Amino acid sequence: MTRELTFKRVAPASGTAKSLVVFVHGYGADGADLLGLADPLAPHLPDTVFVSVDAPSPCTGNPFGRQWFPIPRFDGSSEVEAAVEMNRAADDLNSFIDQRLAAEGLSEAAFGLLGFSQGAMMSLHVAPRRAKAMAGVVAISGKLMRPQVLAEEAKVKPPVMLIHGDRDDVVPFGEMQVAGNALVAAGFETFGHVMQGTGHGIAPDGLGVAMQFLKERLPQ
Repeated sequence: MTRELTFKRVAPASGTAKSLVVFVHGYGADGADLLGLADPLAPHLPDTVFVSVDAPSPCTGNPFGRQWFPIPRFDGSSEVEAAVEMNRAADDLNSFIDQRLAAEGLSEAAFGLLGFSQGAMMSLHVAPRRAKAMAGVVAISGKLMRPQVLAEEAKVKPPVMLIHGDRDDVVPFGEMQVAGNALVAAGFETFGHVMQGTGHGIAPDGLGVAMQFLKERLPQ
């Protein structure tokens, strides 16, 4: 049984919803952490509904935030616990996406995910395993979980934009290449952008690339 996820919604600037972007936050944060991205994106995506969803569980390593799954090196959990919780959270996120698409009256082709850090990991894991392909996935400062089974488990292959800072000391910059190699090998249309001199965060150039990627793929 899936858990009901809470969220915050920003209506389309034009007043007419033709597309949907769901923000998926990182470990120890919550949906409010990424909701502010709607402000710079909305002028370029005026017909887009922005939704920022809260992860299902309180964060073990940060009592004021939330998590999609535990991270052993941060909170002392086991690899098995992390894997089990990630699978469960993936079911939760899939159910949430289905509910929001139905509520907004939109199709999968009018929908994109933008994830940061652990949210990028969730986005890259969920998107290929859905029944229908979404318009695109933006994964910022994350990694591809279980790259060795991607080709086997992928049901659909939406386009993917990988964005990463080359000074990231939380999720190593090298994870961008690992993800890119696995995605390309599995037949995904894959793009990448390096935020030069950026640590674990979202620089203006990275956000600009994300905006252009979504603008080219979402109906407007």
